[in-house]
Amino acid sequence: MTGYIHSIESFGTVDGPGVRFVVFFQGCPLRCAYCHNPDTWERRGTPVTVEELLARFEKNRAFYSGGGLTATGGEPLMQLEFLTMLFECAKERGIHTCLDTSGALFRENKAYERLADATDLVLLDIKHMDPAAHCRLTGVDNERILEFARYLDRRHIPLWIRHVVVPGITDDDASLTALGRFTATLSSVQAVELLPYHTLGESKYESMHIPYPLQGVPPLSETAFARAKSVLQRAMQE
Repeated sequence: MTGYIHSIESFGTVDGPGVRFVVFFQGCPLRCAYCHNPDTWERRGTPVTVEELLARFEKNRAFYSGGGLTATGGEPLMQLEFLTMLFECAKERGIHTCLDTSGALFRENKAYERLADATDLVLLDIKHMDPAAHCRLTGVDNERILEFARYLDRRHIPLWIRHVVVPGITDDDASLTALGRFTATLSSVQAVELLPYHTLGESKYESMHIPYPLQGVPPLSETAFARAKSVLQRAMQE
């Protein structure tokens, strides 16, 4: 089976536990205002087979003893069949599998059951807890994303929640409190990662000749980031 990828990072350290083989899938249905990979939006990418990806993993397998394979993007769920086969074949080889996703394409059906059976960890990016604000920020609402989180929790699949803190958009107390309270309802959450908004992707928009949606929004300050973490932690403990 052939899938389409954007790129590969052979020694990733921020996309799951340990050192990881990170596959960036091509294609994404969201248009997040702060996206730093607009070059992954379209489905067109480099064709690759499951066998080719796992052969590349095996070349450096000794380095991945405490890590594994992570599928990210773009949005891996846009290529659900290919992603599932990749994870199933990886599991047959004893490779730890991690999915980095927004969850926006989730449907509770047999196809997702197969994927869940082959997934060891999910990094779920919750953009905003308010449906309308989420739609303004990404182009879609968050109903299926939150449904996916609950589904993974019912399946007892380990979850890391990720959330980008953007000045004036996701840094207010009400939004962070809502995220903390929702996270506290999920027993399979192992970690919550707040990510400070940055402008490093702005140059990609310039090179692609498309307007940057958050032009003029400054990177999140250390003080604001510390306050956001405090608000979230307090809400999770209520």
